[in-house]
Amino acid sequence: MAKTLIIGYGSPIRGDDAIGPLAVERLVERGLPVGVEAIARHVLTAELVTELVGRERAIFLDAAAGGEPGTVQVHRLEPDVDAHSTMAHFLDPRELLAWCRRLYGQAPEAYLITVMGACFDYAHCQLSPVAEAALERLLEQVERVWGQVRR
Repeated sequence: MAKTLIIGYGSPIRGDDAIGPLAVERLVERGLPVGVEAIARHVLTAELVTELVGRERAIFLDAAAGGEPGTVQVHRLEPDVDAHSTMAHFLDPRELLAWCRRLYGQAPEAYLITVMGACFDYAHCQLSPVAEAALERLLEQVERVWGQVRR
C-alpha cells in the first residue's frame, strides 16, 4: 500500500469543480513517485475510509468558491467529528479523517489543496481559463506537500 493517497474530487460536469479529478489525471500522466497513489472521485463517500486506513498522509484536491478566482490554497486538516456535510451522500475530508480515527484508531496526516474557481456552470471537464492557469500551481503544491513529508 502506498504511503500517500491523493484524492481529487469534484463534479466533472460543473466547470471548475472538475479540477480535482483533472489534477489527478495530470499527476498520473506525469508519473507518480514510489509510495504515492492517486484516485479521482465525484464526491467523498464513507467507503473512502478504507482507502485512507494505514496511509501516512492524504492529500485532497478540490475546487472552492467565494475567493479570488485562481487562488491556490493549502490547508492542513485535522479529524473533526463536527465537520458534518450538508448532504447525506458526500462527506467533508475532515469527517472522513474523524471516521478513520474513530473506527481504526488512527488517521493519516492530511492536507486540502484547493483552487478558487471562477465558473461552476455546466461544462463537461472544461475549466475556465483562470482555473486552467491555476492547475499547474495546484500540481506544484501537491508535489511540494509530498516532498515536505518525504524528508
